[in-house]
Amino acid sequence: MKKLVVVSLLLIGFFALVPDVHAQSAVPIPKVTFGIDKATKPQDVAVTLQILFFMTILSLAPAILIMTTAFPRIIIALYFIRQALGTQTMPPTQLLVGLALFLTFFVMAPTWGKVNEIAFQPYMQNKISLDSAYTAGVKPIRDFMLRQTREKDLAMMVHLAHLNRPNTPDDIPTYVVVPAFAISEMRIGFEIGFLVFIPFLMIDMIVASVLMSMGMMMLPPMMISLPMKILLFVLVDGWYLLVGSLVSSFH
Repeated sequence: MKKLVVVSLLLIGFFALVPDVHAQSAVPIPKVTFGIDKATKPQDVAVTLQILFFMTILSLAPAILIMTTAFPRIIIALYFIRQALGTQTMPPTQLLVGLALFLTFFVMAPTWGKVNEIAFQPYMQNKISLDSAYTAGVKPIRDFMLRQTREKDLAMMVHLAHLNRPNTPDDIPTYVVVPAFAISEMRIGFEIGFLVFIPFLMIDMIVASVLMSMGMMMLPPMMISLPMKILLFVLVDGWYLLVGSLVSSFH
């Protein structure tokens, strides 16, 4: 009790001395302000529009990362493996998303390297304009998406956009390539998920049949099949096979 009273008195004394210490302090405290002034020249309007443009790009960055990279296929396959194992929330969602992000960076590294080489660095060195940088930078990303996109999905999006039949891939607008690529990625992700489910489904069926034949109707099959599925996944080095297959699937 005495210790508590002493600590309380010390705290009171400290807060009582704060104004004096602040008054004696010569260190300036920075203040951040934000205001809106009237534009006096066209350059001010251009800068404002650029700021709004970049803020919009930053807000759409997660969607761009998801829709134009290898992320959808990878995260779908990882979620399917968790559902097939039946471990509910293990591995945690944060861990799966983090693994999917780093695998995405690994798969997209060559493409982003080309974008940095032919678009970003020349633009930063004032060798090309912003329009030229965008045109050059979007090409490697389009090439990656077109390699992974089925012709059937691409043809469907071209038809829905009411466009003429393209003669070359360059004739297809980017806003048509992106949804076609996303559809193809989700299809491949579900195909991988189906193949992942098969061995674990067989274990569930075998365990359920054995329990029914033994008359153990009240014992949930999941209690027996779950450790067996985890053991099988560990013995075959499941993460090695799954990650290797996912990365190799991007041609």
